[in-house]
Amino acid sequence: MTQTQQQGGQTAAGYDEMHILWISEGMSCDGDTVSVTAATQPAIEDVVAGTIPGLPKVHLHNKVLSPSLGGEDYLAPFRAAARGELKPFILVIEGSVPNENINGDGYWTSFGNDPHTGQPLTLNTWIDRLAPQAWAVVAIGTCATYGGIHAMAGNPTGCMGLADYLGWDFRSAGGLPIVNVPGCPVQPDNFMETLTWVLYHAAGSAPPPPLDEMLRPQWLFGKTVHEGCDRGSYYEQGDFAHDYNSPKCQVKVGCWGPVVNCNVPKRGWMRGIGGCPNVGGICIACTMPGFPDKFMPFMDMPPGSSLSSTLIKPYGAFIRRMRGITNHTANREPRWRHNREALTSGYDPRWRP
Repeated sequence: MTQTQQQGGQTAAGYDEMHILWISEGMSCDGDTVSVTAATQPAIEDVVAGTIPGLPKVHLHNKVLSPSLGGEDYLAPFRAAARGELKPFILVIEGSVPNENINGDGYWTSFGNDPHTGQPLTLNTWIDRLAPQAWAVVAIGTCATYGGIHAMAGNPTGCMGLADYLGWDFRSAGGLPIVNVPGCPVQPDNFMETLTWVLYHAAGSAPPPPLDEMLRPQWLFGKTVHEGCDRGSYYEQGDFAHDYNSPKCQVKVGCWGPVVNCNVPKRGWMRGIGGCPNVGGICIACTMPGFPDKFMPFMDMPPGSSLSSTLIKPYGAFIRRMRGITNHTANREPRWRHNREALTSGYDPRWRP
């Protein structure tokens, strides 16, 4: 560990090594881990290989990406951290957190066994042991951040997001709130960019990442899907798609983009390509805390869009007509562009001395 001097005379610890303990044994499909393998800004392998200047040396412990032999060999750093013998570390939780107080005679989800009793260790037990010691706690994907699919109405598990479990005022050992990076699955570069910011902060070379009231990175989730969507101009002109083969605004066929905080239309999915509305898919609001309950049934026209699209229609029709006239004029060359003998461009050299 090194010491760095910050502005204002405050001294803070900067780390040159950091473990990442990534637990995906929440109620999860491991889709966020799979998604992150497609990241390029930066790639997870570049972070682990130490090719990014200024980052601490990273030791990643993720069951899908681990080179370990599995079993107790894989669990060793997690057990060491729970005993307080492995620091510093960032705890990454993937998957929603079930309510083990209502599990009856069993358990909802587990990660390894208790070495003394042989009984499964629940995810909640690991969170209780690791979160207070973690330098930072990061929730990846909508299940971990807000509960997601497993927390929808009628579920028997009492699932919730990590902040619901630990408390929205939770602070890590590094003084950070939980960092939520939602998405179903998470947009790969959104997560890696956020994790990189946290690592730079751990190294003492960056301030804490700015988060919104739902603990999402502000620079990623500060705008709506609609504001970054290539189809947004069609909405302004009151020109809507009526099926999924159209390039026009998809609000009438179920898109929630105007009210959803997400940057996928601008960022794309892999190397700037893809992303739901970019490839003809509607936005079903998977980055939002109310997902999925507040946005169902999917594919149905959102309630507010009926009024907004009706109000925009006369304005949009007028604007579209006026732009059509201007477009027609702009598609004609000026009349002085010809090869006749007289110059008709209006050029007048008399002002010259």
